[in-house]
Amino acid sequence: MGKSPLGDNRRSDTASPGSTPTRSGSSAVGRHRPPVPATFQPPAEAVPTATPLPTIGRILASARIDAALTVDQVSAATRVRVPIVHAIEEDDYSRCGGDFYARGHIRAIAKAVGVDGDALVARYDAAHGGDPASARPVQIFEAERIRTERRRPNWTAAMIAAIVAVVALIGFNLVNGKNQPATEKAASTPLPSRKSSAPVTVRPTPPATQRTESPIAAAPADKVTVKLVAQDGDSWVSAMDSQGNTLFQKNLQSGENQTFTDPKRIRLVLGNAGAVHLYVNGKDLGPAGEEGQVVRLTYTPGDPEAA
Repeated sequence: MGKSPLGDNRRSDTASPGSTPTRSGSSAVGRHRPPVPATFQPPAEAVPTATPLPTIGRILASARIDAALTVDQVSAATRVRVPIVHAIEEDDYSRCGGDFYARGHIRAIAKAVGVDGDALVARYDAAHGGDPASARPVQIFEAERIRTERRRPNWTAAMIAAIVAVVALIGFNLVNGKNQPATEKAASTPLPSRKSSAPVTVRPTPPATQRTESPIAAAPADKVTVKLVAQDGDSWVSAMDSQGNTLFQKNLQSGENQTFTDPKRIRLVLGNAGAVHLYVNGKDLGPAGEEGQVVRLTYTPGDPEAA
């Protein structure tokens, strides 16, 4: 057998049985070792997330749709204006005028669409700082009051009109007296009394003026006129016109009164109805309610009983 072409330098990769393999740094050829696979990391288990509860507005909107009601129908049933109903369904309570009104609107709308209003109000209280159930109505309204311009009757214009009327009456009497025939003047002039030579002083009768005791004796028929008189205590009062503008919103102290006029409608909220005496369109309606009772009233032109 001939020699191997590689000569004596060929090495066998396998050792003979029973021999110990040797490693030479200069001549050993490194064996190929497969890379160690990375440790398998199982994917983290997906953590289930809780489904968020629907908001108060979504609940009311869904219930209204399920009941086949429109926003206009809900507004007519609850006396809550259409823009406010839309805002509450979008969870916007800035148009309610405060937490007190927001709770009342939520309860009214929930009743109209057939859901639990107390549960929704409890959720509203949890999100907006709690329910001030123990607070008196005056304290509630004082905390939520809005600064508004206080409108008072324009007594200055009334006084000027009265003075002009008096001057006109005097001028008319003077002109009429100058044009009166001499015979009529003599007949109408009383003869002086023989018992007394002192001149007779005739005092002019003061012109008739509106009685200040009569609340709204000359109330115009084409407008609604409401006068509130606090007689038996204090009461928080809110008054709004037909355009939604706030006419008055604060405490009405005992002995004070306020008068409001609008071409179409006056809306009132009284925190202590028993302390407020009502005069509407020239008619005395008496106390607005019971002592400590919170009432909402709306009046239009004409007979206040039909408002």
